[in-house]
Amino acid sequence: MGMREYLKTNAQIVEDRLNLLLPESVVKPDVIHRAMRYSCLGGGKRLRAILAMEACAAVGGKRESALDFACAIEMIHAYTLIHDDLPAMDDDDYRRGKLANHKVFGEGIAILAGDALLTFAFEVLSGLENIESSRVLRLIQEVSVACGSQGLIGGQVVDLESEGQEIDQLTLEYIHRHKTGKLFSAALRGGAIIGGADEAQLSDLALYGENLGLAFQITDDILDVSGDIAKLGKATGADLRKGKSTSVSLLGLEGAKEQAKKCVEQCKRYAERLPSSDHRLVELAEYVLNRDF
Repeated sequence: MGMREYLKTNAQIVEDRLNLLLPESVVKPDVIHRAMRYSCLGGGKRLRAILAMEACAAVGGKRESALDFACAIEMIHAYTLIHDDLPAMDDDDYRRGKLANHKVFGEGIAILAGDALLTFAFEVLSGLENIESSRVLRLIQEVSVACGSQGLIGGQVVDLESEGQEIDQLTLEYIHRHKTGKLFSAALRGGAIIGGADEAQLSDLALYGENLGLAFQITDDILDVSGDIAKLGKATGADLRKGKSTSVSLLGLEGAKEQAKKCVEQCKRYAERLPSSDHRLVELAEYVLNRDF
């Protein structure tokens, strides 16, 4: 199966399961459930979910056994996007080719929808079936740390504080590794925990995730100055308008491309050390580097 077809097929598997897991839009209070479903369904690459399932396969597990965990990760990702788009954060009007949550439901409901997706993700995690209770507890801990003040929230804090300021490359890497890389790593490590990984394999997957997160954000910076608005589903040039330092502003366009390439080469080295060859982590890293949306 080619990469494009593989991504489309697996994204649909995740989408279908999310549709079943999320509360139906008619359940009271219906507005919050409509808002949750609006942002969590109907778009997105489902990259984090796919990484979780591939990591499970890479250590000898079955992809489908990590599906509900993968969906919980996607719920958390959707929560971060809702909050990122708020006027107090990145102040974006569009996401995934449609109006941002707060532009449809209002800021108050958008905040609550993000909160509800985060807490519902932990409801799904705590209710995972056919997984040892000790592993479920480990998964909850992994995800909690990735989402917290030393994880993606920490990255968002430094990102907010850096608006309108010139920052150095190390600070920008901190933002990318935490704001994006930590949830990538949690998705990978969680899938691998379900698959029975040992600590060395989990360490490799954490480093794969952090480097992939950095490559992903560098590519985002590149697309922000050279991408196609129709493919991206959001306006370009947003970082420049907000006075944000980016990989392109610090390294130049070619320098940013070279940095992303180095990160992906690191990812491939970590992926090739995993015990099973029945995974597509190498190809997924290359996809992140070469994507156009």
